[in-house]
Amino acid sequence: MKGEIQLKDWDVPPYAPILMEATRAIGYSLETAIADIIDNSVAASACTIDLSFFPIGNPYIAILDNGKGMNQKELINAMRYGSSNPLNERDTDDLGRFGLGLKTASMSQCRRLTVVSKKHNQIVGAQWDLDHIATTREWSLRLLEDVDFKDFPQIEKLDEFVSGTLVIWQELDRLKLGQINFDLSMGKYMDSVREHLSLVFHRYLNGETGLKKVKININNVSVEAIDPFLSEKSTRIMDDEIINVEGQKVIVRPYILPHISQLDESEINMLGGQDGIRKKQGFYVYRNKRLLVWGTWFKMMRQGDLSKLARVQIDIPNSLDSLWTLDIKKSMAVPPEVVRKNVGAIIERLGETSKRTWTFRGKRETDDSKVHMWKRLRTRQGGIVYEINREYPLVEAISTMGTTEKRFIEQLLMQIERSLPLNQLYVDLTSDERIVNESEISKPDLVNLLNQLLTGCNNAKEREEMIKRLSVTEPFDQHPEIFTDITQEVR
Repeated sequence: MKGEIQLKDWDVPPYAPILMEATRAIGYSLETAIADIIDNSVAASACTIDLSFFPIGNPYIAILDNGKGMNQKELINAMRYGSSNPLNERDTDDLGRFGLGLKTASMSQCRRLTVVSKKHNQIVGAQWDLDHIATTREWSLRLLEDVDFKDFPQIEKLDEFVSGTLVIWQELDRLKLGQINFDLSMGKYMDSVREHLSLVFHRYLNGETGLKKVKININNVSVEAIDPFLSEKSTRIMDDEIINVEGQKVIVRPYILPHISQLDESEINMLGGQDGIRKKQGFYVYRNKRLLVWGTWFKMMRQGDLSKLARVQIDIPNSLDSLWTLDIKKSMAVPPEVVRKNVGAIIERLGETSKRTWTFRGKRETDDSKVHMWKRLRTRQGGIVYEINREYPLVEAISTMGTTEKRFIEQLLMQIERSLPLNQLYVDLTSDERIVNESEISKPDLVNLLNQLLTGCNNAKEREEMIKRLSVTEPFDQHPEIFTDITQEVR
């Protein structure tokens, strides 16, 4: 047709040395890179995954699994950059997406990647070596011969499995960068990896219903699961919410963690880690039960101290990857609009429940139907003042003392009110410290205190009035049974 531009196709393959070096900077950390390799092991139906860190001599990191393994054709394809199309429909239990994870994750940490796999009693191996590629300037994948296998670390363990795959990282230039004592640094790396895997794969490590239980070891020490919801102790404030997105189910499950005072130190550390519980609140998004993103409200709610106990588990299938804009590292996901609209009401209710859980003691103190030790008052200037309630029974009992003693006691109460360490209390509470003096008085001590107060009454009528009043006074109101026998005596 006249005037039509004639276009020619021209094959422009990427330049291997430059592209492979460039993809090393995608942004993997050591822990996210190793998690990406473990994704492949889980997808290969492995139930045992052994990680080995070796920092001495010729350092290496090896990841060995007892999955279904690969033959040579499958291995070559697995080593290919872009081995699968992210637009293709995947198996429902597939944890991959772009066909890049094995390569980009590995090469982000090392210059030499070797993969040895066993299937049907045949062992095959292939290797990407960036220094070798720099000389050939081609996509030069090395295929290993039988005589080569004996030189690789951990290869003897592969022989113990009927099938499986061994991934070996050598020439760990990125990990060595800036390190004076690499041996010591490797230990710190192992700790970070262990914590990351404990959280990301916690549902596989625990063997959740419908999942094949997976055991992960690091240098022969098993990785224990970290449950970010403390499921056995936490409160589920509502049933699962199911959101239909393009015919697929997104399952939303909200949790409220127990108040800090109900947790021991190990539980606080497990729920908060180095960042603290406050920074871990929000959505926990799982793709095929593997944790992708956590500790964010996706700008749908602010992270605050009063919502710090709120966490929401969201399960998505891999068929919705494109809608969640899942990145290559599988460390970022953004909920589509249809999900945001549906969870808006859920997180609003969840935030309010978390606030009530966190401020429960303060809410009781401002409840007019009860008599509390402290009164919360708002000044004309808009500030908040906490005062000891002068009508609290124990405080009123002081009225029987002489004038001089009462004056000293009043001065003492005023000094207590003015000297409250509010700033330090705020720091302790927001740092997930357990305030141990929040614990309630024991029942025997409470009965003893009750008898002392009733002893000061002059007659039966005063005793009856005192009992009636104490029944709505903290902490007596928490144990109504202690009034039963005394009430019968008065009658």
